[in-house]
Amino acid sequence: MRRHHLAGVGIGPFNLSLAALAAPVAGLDAVFFDARPEFRWHPGLLIDGATLQVPFLADLVTLVDPTSPFSFLSYLRDRGRLLPFYFAERFHIPRAEYDDYGRWAAARLPSCRFGHEVAGIRWAGDAFELTVTGTEPVLADHVVLGIGSVPSIPEPLRALVHDPGVLALHSADYLAHRQELLDAGRVTVVGSGQSGAEVVLDLLRSRSTVDGLRWLARTPAFAPMEYSKLGLEQFTPDYTAYFHGLPEPVRDRLLPSQWQLYKGIDTETIGAIHDELYRRSITGPPGAVLTPGVEVVSASLVDGEIELGLRHAQQDRTAAVRTDAVVAATGYTEAPAGKLLAGLGDAVRRDRQGRLVVGADYRVALDVPGSLFVQNAERHTHGPGAPDLGLGAWRAAVILNAVCGKTVHELPDRTAFTTFGLEEK
Repeated sequence: MRRHHLAGVGIGPFNLSLAALAAPVAGLDAVFFDARPEFRWHPGLLIDGATLQVPFLADLVTLVDPTSPFSFLSYLRDRGRLLPFYFAERFHIPRAEYDDYGRWAAARLPSCRFGHEVAGIRWAGDAFELTVTGTEPVLADHVVLGIGSVPSIPEPLRALVHDPGVLALHSADYLAHRQELLDAGRVTVVGSGQSGAEVVLDLLRSRSTVDGLRWLARTPAFAPMEYSKLGLEQFTPDYTAYFHGLPEPVRDRLLPSQWQLYKGIDTETIGAIHDELYRRSITGPPGAVLTPGVEVVSASLVDGEIELGLRHAQQDRTAAVRTDAVVAATGYTEAPAGKLLAGLGDAVRRDRQGRLVVGADYRVALDVPGSLFVQNAERHTHGPGAPDLGLGAWRAAVILNAVCGKTVHELPDRTAFTTFGLEEK
């Protein structure tokens, strides 16, 4: 069996970042596997006009190594688009462009092997053994899990979303059903985050009428994402280290209260929704209904229509509404790794809630000598920045330094003006 220093499972933005930063390291043998035929980034939500919520500098490498040939600016130069980008003066790029950039980088990294699924990982005495479809097993000294996230669907909506005969879907599949939603008489979007707002905005702009369009959210308001300069310092490595150092019960209480850091809506999208509603109001009040503070508590088919049972928390009232289609813009949850790690058995340490115990350097606590790292599976230990693209290159550099046992990338000691927690002097 071929033995590698490093094997990555999954090739999303974060393991692709690691592959890019690892590429020039002399003597490092790394390989990355993904079951998909090519790199794709949320293809069902590449809506025209939708942009990243982070600046283009949050690419695969720039915030660690701006000289890398895998930077976004290198991509633009290779595509012959550097001057048009300069004149466009865009800090936040289209999502579709980021998706294309990722495919461009993946195609230039020989370590990335698409069409190969890692079905299991076990400890084979002095190395990890990975069972990989379409090829022989692979040995690796270090493994990095970057298997991403999966759509999160509230329990009341699951049966309908999984019924192919019902026009009910997660927003991850929006583009595949967009025309059906444009043609439907009544459409209900559930969820107050960025994805929900982008779906609502697209429907407002594209439907012949907005009568029958309903937007529901559990949050008390359609609220903007925290985007103040000091507020954003909660997405720095300084805050990540502070959060990791808190006791587990404190972290668990704190994380839900930080929802506006990663579940809010950018102000431009909120403004565009209001602008579209205003435009539609010229000939009379638009028929769209926007209601925050509402939870979907039941969903069923009644006389061929979808009936949603709703509860308003502040009023403590319930109601039922009928609709022809539902889009659950209800976010994502970490992809389960239990089956993948089953071969390691009890060697994987877990906390009281069965979650992985993850160290400050993103290393999973194991009762075997090998090093298993995770990317975007550590929100419970590292805070709201875990899924943020802006911290991707930093985390990859931390992991790469640990794998190599030396400083491959020099990382600054201080990254925020804010001091999180009390300092002892």
